[in-house]
Amino acid sequence: MHSLLVLVAFEVASFAAAATGVIFRPGDWYKQLDKPRWRPPDWLFAPVWTVLYALIGLSGWLVWLEAGVGGAALPLSVYAVQLLLNAAWTPIFFGLHRPGLAVVEIIVLWVAILATIVMFHPVNAAAALLLVPYLAWVSFAAALNLSIWRRNRSKPLSRGAR
Repeated sequence: MHSLLVLVAFEVASFAAAATGVIFRPGDWYKQLDKPRWRPPDWLFAPVWTVLYALIGLSGWLVWLEAGVGGAALPLSVYAVQLLLNAAWTPIFFGLHRPGLAVVEIIVLWVAILATIVMFHPVNAAAALLLVPYLAWVSFAAALNLSIWRRNRSKPLSRGAR
């Protein structure tokens, strides 16, 4: 029973990173941006992130299950950092309207996800593999973020697309 409660805690922590998306919505500013044709439809983002957040939570729980907090303190700390970085991207991009700064942030997030995978692997290989789709999606998101920033950096927008 304790193990299932910890799983719920990991899932809650993972989905808490998504909470910034509820607060900072795309809105009119995002609609006026020049976006590449290869951008997926807006409706796709929510289901993809739902699956990814579930996998992220499960991954952290598997490492905890295998080694506990004491046995995996550093990997779980890096895991927590990547969750915080994940939560920070949305307010930077959609809240501050700073796609250029968001590019820097998402690169740091990407490195943190990769570090989490590398650190999780010796503890629980399945936990590391569960994060690979997340890394792939963030790689795509980084390319999209970079494209949007490059396409809009010289255009006067309602709060600037710096």
